[in-house]
Amino acid sequence: MARKDAILNMKQVLITRRDALRKALAGDLSLLKELREQSAGDVIDAALDSAQDEISSQLAEVESRELARIENALERMRGGTYGLCENCSTKIPMARLTALPYATSCIECQREAEREGYGGMGGSDWSRVLDTGADADLTINDLEFDVS
Repeated sequence: MARKDAILNMKQVLITRRDALRKALAGDLSLLKELREQSAGDVIDAALDSAQDEISSQLAEVESRELARIENALERMRGGTYGLCENCSTKIPMARLTALPYATSCIECQREAEREGYGGMGGSDWSRVLDTGADADLTINDLEFDVS
């Protein structure tokens, strides 16, 4: 299959996923509204409702971020830049787009961004996390661990 045909198929996948996310988000909002309209019940019911609201809210946030990424990918398709890395302008491999249809960077640029941004386990810049006031020479030996 030619790259152009694969991208057209990807467009249909993105549109289908976008529509499903929109419906899910609309359903989540109506469910939360319905829960608030019901009587409070006892304290345990209220706590369970609160926990369910928090889970629904977190799921809605994840779905909203995915929806925004899909909208961006569809916009890039309309603009003719879909499948091109935003950083180096090389073609993003179809295998990557199949796995992550709203990818905006090639694997190499993504790896570089991760190294610079949050770098994983190795090479992290902990100076942004630590208060480097008086104890700037903090080492692992300075830390106490409770292993009980």
